[in-house]
Amino acid sequence: MFIFPLIYIISFIVALRDIFKGKTDSILIFLIFGLSIYTTAMSVMFMLGLKVFIPFFQLFKEALVISVLTTNIINLTRRPRFHLIDYLIFAFLLYMLIYAILPIGGQSFINRLMALKSISFYIIVYFAGRFIDPKTVYVNKYFNYIILLTIAAGAVLLIEVAAQSPLQFHSGYFDYSYYFFHLDADGEFGLQTTFTSSSGYIRFASFFTNPLEHASATLLAFAIIIGLYTTDDNKFNINGIGMVALSASILSILFALSRAPLASYFIIIYIYVLITKRKFIVNAIHTILVLAAIYITYQFFQSENSYGSIVALILNTIDFNDPSSLGHIAQWAEGIAAIIQHPLGLGLGSSGRAGASLNENVGGENQFIIIGVQAGIIAVFLYLSIYIMFVKTGFKWVHILKGKERKVCMAVLLLKIGMFIPLLTSEVESSSYLSYMNWFLSGLLISMIMHHSTPQSSLQPANDN
Repeated sequence: MFIFPLIYIISFIVALRDIFKGKTDSILIFLIFGLSIYTTAMSVMFMLGLKVFIPFFQLFKEALVISVLTTNIINLTRRPRFHLIDYLIFAFLLYMLIYAILPIGGQSFINRLMALKSISFYIIVYFAGRFIDPKTVYVNKYFNYIILLTIAAGAVLLIEVAAQSPLQFHSGYFDYSYYFFHLDADGEFGLQTTFTSSSGYIRFASFFTNPLEHASATLLAFAIIIGLYTTDDNKFNINGIGMVALSASILSILFALSRAPLASYFIIIYIYVLITKRKFIVNAIHTILVLAAIYITYQFFQSENSYGSIVALILNTIDFNDPSSLGHIAQWAEGIAAIIQHPLGLGLGSSGRAGASLNENVGGENQFIIIGVQAGIIAVFLYLSIYIMFVKTGFKWVHILKGKERKVCMAVLLLKIGMFIPLLTSEVESSSYLSYMNWFLSGLLISMIMHHSTPQSSLQPANDN
């Protein structure tokens, strides 16, 4: 088990060394290999009796992000041109800063600052990627690192499934999460509820924090796989290693047993075939969906209700008979009621992970509601506007960019689309790995777009490193 904290520390040292040399893109080494195993590494440290050092190791990610942002700003050779998305993100961050500085809500100033970090530090990550010179980023290298990470996650998953025992049973995760976050193992099989499904099956997280993060990280991996292996003429030129990674992603999304990411996995496929204009596959998907709808409707009206587990899972999700779905509804209703009563918000630290850590949590299990409960409808509007603009910009530029720029654009576009449903059912931004990778790549994409459209540039795409 010591291999996890060892990888975490080594990836930090390697990234920090390269950053000091001016190679700020090396932060991706830590984001990929360090943050993906972040909770497992911390859990093992706790199990080894090193809990006094954990707060120090937890700061690695923030320290690297701030170092990269500072270095990139210092190394700017000309005044940057800003995109509309940049202004929206600036506005969102400024709005959140106002809520942290002013005495809004019942939390102390220190607690509001902690909540501010939880709800908006990813904005700093965005600008760390936004101010990087895209010509210095070796996109293929880092995308291939994610390919290797996906294969490793699949290998760990196979061991878990064979033993019917999640890695978290052996990593000290449950003691760590109880000590730091007061989370009990209150589900079946001695696990937390997030590791068990209503159908009685164990959900597996591989080396990620929990099954939901595992499933969402798989969406990231799937988007990267598609972006990496799609050529400029829309051919899917995948190799053997890529096929192994794709197979690992399928296993991961299935055994994580998280419905929102599973639905998003297929949505990514659908949007991809639309983008690449594969009409035969689009028509085939439409036919399958119609037949599936007919079959599910037929099974629903059978008096004996003897439909299989997959159909039952779908129907229980649609009619909200599933306990997990009921839990979502309860949290959404509480959050929406709070937003209606307090349209400008209850203050930072009143919802989500930040609220839970401060023993004050209203609503939750929805990124938009969590933001709205804390900072009101204006903050929700800004966050949603940023999201919509990324999707709109991605659709526009995926047909313009070439080489490594198109790979990044394709990956970010599909990730944004794929993450929309999980955003409705969880606090996605609380996952350091997923949030940091998402926003760093988003910043890199806007940097590429602005470099590409700068009049002084040759308008020729940078070499695909």
